[in-house]
Amino acid sequence: MPSPSACCSVLELRQYTLHPGQRDALISLFERAFIESQEATGMHLVGQFRDEDRPDRFVWLRGFRDMASRREALSAFYGGPVWKEHRNAANVTMQDSDNVLLLRPVRPDTGLEHPGTPRPPTGADARPDSRVEMTLCYLKAPADEALMACFEQHVRPVLTELGAPPKALFQTEPAENTFPALPVRTGEHVFAWLTVSPDARRRSAAKGWADPLQPWLSAPLEHLTLSPTARSELR
Repeated sequence: MPSPSACCSVLELRQYTLHPGQRDALISLFERAFIESQEATGMHLVGQFRDEDRPDRFVWLRGFRDMASRREALSAFYGGPVWKEHRNAANVTMQDSDNVLLLRPVRPDTGLEHPGTPRPPTGADARPDSRVEMTLCYLKAPADEALMACFEQHVRPVLTELGAPPKALFQTEPAENTFPALPVRTGEHVFAWLTVSPDARRRSAAKGWADPLQPWLSAPLEHLTLSPTARSELR
């Protein structure tokens, strides 16, 4: 039997900067045309989100079994009829779509469970009250055992006490991009965790909780506070 997170041993974190006022238009198109059509090629649409701090930012996550299947799935979708039909309508909403991090679970048991919460059907418009937070740590070098031990000993307990226990832990996938038509960020070392909260309170607001990680960091932590869309599976 495959492990619960087997579908997402490779994950793309995609942050799109859109033209002003275009986010809802892209989300409507995306949720109508781009979820089932992408999954039909073998990838997994983990979630779609509105960035609460950036009104023109659309964030989404998609997962793959491995880098080889990523190449096959992306080739099938972007060479297929659905993208051909709707690409102009999608692209006209975007200023930038190249802010993409390629990630993998830190360990096989730190990925996202699959299947997760059942996705609402096409046409659903009720947005959940929950919030997804992703915290990105930019590192001086690839994540190592010392960093992970520090996180488990000093950071996880605080996050749990705040009501935001990490749901998944990721690090940079260093493999060469198998689908160069879609650029990804390179030359960076990232450690990231994801939490899901039942409401909009920001659990990461407490001061000082990330101080133990400072020796590994090359830049300030980046927090993404994300509101799931109506059809986001991750919610």
